[in-house]
Amino acid sequence: MASSMSGMFLGQQQSGPHPSGGSGGPGQPGMLSGPAGPRGATNNTLVDDLEAAFEACFASLVSQDYVNGTDQEEIRTGVDQCIQKFLDVARQTECFFLQKRLQLSVQKPEQVEKEDISELRNELQRKELLIQKHLTKIHNWQQVLEDINVQHKRPTELPQGPLAFLEQASANIPAPMKPN
Repeated sequence: MASSMSGMFLGQQQSGPHPSGGSGGPGQPGMLSGPAGPRGATNNTLVDDLEAAFEACFASLVSQDYVNGTDQEEIRTGVDQCIQKFLDVARQTECFFLQKRLQLSVQKPEQVEKEDISELRNELQRKELLIQKHLTKIHNWQQVLEDINVQHKRPTELPQGPLAFLEQASANIPAPMKPN
């Protein structure tokens, strides 16, 4: 792991998010190191940049300048710029993690296979639970239909007495089911 990710693809230029000399060791990209740009001597990471861009988006939406501003186009442009910066940093962060994932798959393919197997087992377990839930609902509805069929097969008796008709009508109402 002594080489950086920039040489992995031919023709790929090393962009700002991976300067060498970071926390990853000599010749390796730093842990999510951000570009050494206009922020000066601080060594920001992509996560710091992503957080700052998100805060800028949020601040632009609640800024008093935008609330009091009358030029809607200026407000829209400012918000769009903040959102675009956030999306750019999010793409850089995603690219970093995809590169690390690719590097891991090349160096330790068995680890990737273990993760895939684990994900498939989890998905299978989730689907089994869903099947059981549907089978329970089906069984409940079949029971309701059976009860209705049994009630219709009984010979109808003529109601006798003042409350007999009410008793017969209430017997045809199925019992309430528990909500799932």
